[in-house]
Amino acid sequence: MTKETITTGRAGEVLAAQFLKGKGYKILDKNYRKRFGEIDIVARDGNFLVFVEVKTRKSKLFGEPYEAVDFRKQKQLIKIAQDYINTKGYHDQPARFDIVSILLNKKESPKVELIKNGFSLE
Repeated sequence: MTKETITTGRAGEVLAAQFLKGKGYKILDKNYRKRFGEIDIVARDGNFLVFVEVKTRKSKLFGEPYEAVDFRKQKQLIKIAQDYINTKGYHDQPARFDIVSILLNKKESPKVELIKNGFSLE
């Protein structure tokens, strides 16, 4: 990853956290890392434990940001979420995966889209 890619990603994560708070989410953790990957944001939305993947791009040249959450990425996120649940003891909590898709364009305001239940454990 380039320095610019990392900077864009971090800016997106900050924007996503603010956006989610505005929607009533309570942020529990950010950048939960394991050797096999990372979950950008872990939050609570009502009774749900929500694992949020943030995808940020500067253009649609390679498609919408959320399109980068492919099957391989979903499998990785599920594995990390299972570790989080086991580590933190959230076994009895309903959980879901949301995606925050952000398009950062210097000429326009950021476009932030929330996709609830972006994918499931199945």
